[in-house]
Amino acid sequence: MNKIESFRIDHTLLYPGVYISRVDDVNDTPITTYDLRLVKPNTPDVLSSAAMHAMEHLGATFLRNSSLSDEVIYFGPMGCRTGFYLILKGNRSPLDLQSILTDTFAFIAQHNGPIPGASAVECGNYTDMDLDAAKKASEEYLNILKHLSDQNTQYPQ
Repeated sequence: MNKIESFRIDHTLLYPGVYISRVDDVNDTPITTYDLRLVKPNTPDVLSSAAMHAMEHLGATFLRNSSLSDEVIYFGPMGCRTGFYLILKGNRSPLDLQSILTDTFAFIAQHNGPIPGASAVECGNYTDMDLDAAKKASEEYLNILKHLSDQNTQYPQ
């Protein structure tokens, strides 16, 4: 089997940031997968599944109610627990998403109250959520989003 493109990225050189993972053409519409890398890969700082689950519910809710709502296809966690994938219609640069991502992670960092969709009726593992850890991780990622540069918006070669 051929190695998939995301496994060709040297993760030892990857920093937290926003990357374009891939762009696919579907019916003449570009569909872009963004790599929202919250923590450096292969460090002890991976996110807990409970934090990521809470972030997934909050982030997806925010994005699907944002100015990008018609373009959002998917927002969800990476299996390695170092970040999220955001899949959108269209093809924007990571810097073009800086504002909406800042708003998204600020929403998570400041959220108080129930997590949307966190009930047995709405979610298959609703008890596995940690809002405090989600807020802390989002606050840390907000600092990354403030300082996007070539180093953390373009995959290492």
